[in-house]
Amino acid sequence: MINYISTRDPGHKVSSSEAILKGQAPDGGLYIPESMDQIKKDYHEIINNDFKGMARAVWSIFFDDYSSDKIEELVERSYTGKFSSDEITPLVKTGREGAYVLELYHGPTSAFKDVALSALPNLMTAARSMNDFSDDILILTATSGDTGSAALHGFSDVPGTGIIVFYPYGGVSDTQRLQMVTAPGSNTRAVAVRGNFDDAQTGVKQLFRDIPQPKAGVSLSSANSINIGRLVPQIVYYFSAYRQLLDMGAITDGDMVDYIVPTGNFGDIMAGYFAKKMGLPVGRLVCASNKNDVLAEFLETGHYNRKRPFHKTTSPSMDILVSSNLERLLYYVCGADHALGYMKELSENGEYTISSEELAEIRSLFTGLYASDEEGAAAIKEEFESDHYLMDTHTAIAWSCMNKYRDSEEGKDAAAYVVLSTASPYKFSRAVLEAIGEDASGTDRENMEKLHKITGAPVPAGLAGVFDREVRHEDVIKTDEMRSYVVENC
Repeated sequence: MINYISTRDPGHKVSSSEAILKGQAPDGGLYIPESMDQIKKDYHEIINNDFKGMARAVWSIFFDDYSSDKIEELVERSYTGKFSSDEITPLVKTGREGAYVLELYHGPTSAFKDVALSALPNLMTAARSMNDFSDDILILTATSGDTGSAALHGFSDVPGTGIIVFYPYGGVSDTQRLQMVTAPGSNTRAVAVRGNFDDAQTGVKQLFRDIPQPKAGVSLSSANSINIGRLVPQIVYYFSAYRQLLDMGAITDGDMVDYIVPTGNFGDIMAGYFAKKMGLPVGRLVCASNKNDVLAEFLETGHYNRKRPFHKTTSPSMDILVSSNLERLLYYVCGADHALGYMKELSENGEYTISSEELAEIRSLFTGLYASDEEGAAAIKEEFESDHYLMDTHTAIAWSCMNKYRDSEEGKDAAAYVVLSTASPYKFSRAVLEAIGEDASGTDRENMEKLHKITGAPVPAGLAGVFDREVRHEDVIKTDEMRSYVVENC
């Protein structure tokens, strides 16, 4: 059986279902498998399935205290009838030779978070009964845009569960905001925080340490990718992409594939690291940052520094300076003591620097690059004009970084380049319209309609009616009011 340990205390061990219930370890660390050897697998046993079969195989490895019958039931419940594509995460050939886009946004809220947040509520509900857990669960989540709506949708009216989502006031697109503030469910709340995503995320982490039980009979958990139950389902689409490349005849079995991932909180790319460690032929993982390039700098220099200007960009879900999931990678590469020391330095001083040996090991797999808003806009325009393919602003950052990477010495020899497309372009219709040279002075609704008229790209059903829904959540608070808000509303 796999033990899950805290990145800050290897002696603290729980089962996978307990890790999913808790979300974050009591000491502030993140749960990880104790040994990478336990997750190694012949990747053929995973890719010789459809998406649901791959999910069953991956979940069975990581969540081994769930029975096989239970996992089969949870996979069916999570993915049947919820995605507009039969492949769940279809791979599309477009643009440059050897380059592909993995579309992860065909779920109910049109963002990649749906793949995991269609699953987490089911995993958590099962974990409650498996552990005789009688408390109600209050999900606290900070979002830079997409996690919030996906989590609110996933946990809407789940028995014994409530959810409060904190998002940065003025820091998301209007469409993203409307998805959250119109979210249904008697157990949901979306709250704007006067600050940026890092402020909201820091506040949520502090609440887990300070008030793990905000009142009797209520325990906190998380729907962010700090929760291992959010992260593991994301591993599946790396395997799915490889299977689809084989089916297309784009690669030969065993070829190394490079994945380019638009990255803010490091969760999506950390899923690729786990896929690599499981045995999937992953060549390199390219971490694509926007102007908030703290990760790109770290992967180049080994110096992590959050003491820098915070930029609001056209790819707001990546406007993050403290990337929580990087702690998991630091544990595996640097060891428990060093990782703990680096997290302490980050908390106290706002920066840390890993050793040259540690950096060399990280750089053996990861490449960090960044692209500006202008470069992202140019990528959107180029791909639309050359191939009539429309991408959102986050995907465009990754596409721009992919072009830089494959033209470099390091990236020239990959068998294929897979760009993870994390959201529908209609979530950022204003920026996408401007990128293709059109006037975007209208409302988000008008811009969405205009974008559809010009491009012919279908508007996802989950976005088409967002402007007509009742606004249910209007609270705006300061970061120092988060604790009292949770206590009063739990």
